[in-house]
Amino acid sequence: MENSKLVHHNSYAQTFEELEVWKKSQDLAVEVYKATKLFPKDELYSITSQIRRAVGSISANIAEGFGRTGQKDRIHFMTIAYGSLLETKNFLYLSGRLGYISQSDLDTLIEHVVVCQKLLNSFKRSLHRD
Repeated sequence: MENSKLVHHNSYAQTFEELEVWKKSQDLAVEVYKATKLFPKDELYSITSQIRRAVGSISANIAEGFGRTGQKDRIHFMTIAYGSLLETKNFLYLSGRLGYISQSDLDTLIEHVVVCQKLLNSFKRSLHRD
């Protein structure tokens, strides 16, 4: 299997755990899980569940895509990860509008999302070049 590029280190990753984009998406998931602990209990099976599934799917699809040998498969899984990232972003905005998280916490989480967006876009571009 060919190596995948690390986005910020100009070297090659041997495992998905080495990918900066995977690390940052895991960090985002941890922060989203912490924030959703404070959501109303009657939201547990709706927005809380949806946002947690979406944010967990980001790093999971990055890892799964890393394990694929074909370029098209890898790009496909990164595209799915990007969709999950945007779904997470959507639910964060909705959570803010519903008053479930403060504007300050929302701003911080959106900053994390934007970092992941940039990293994932860069990673996808590097896969197109390989």
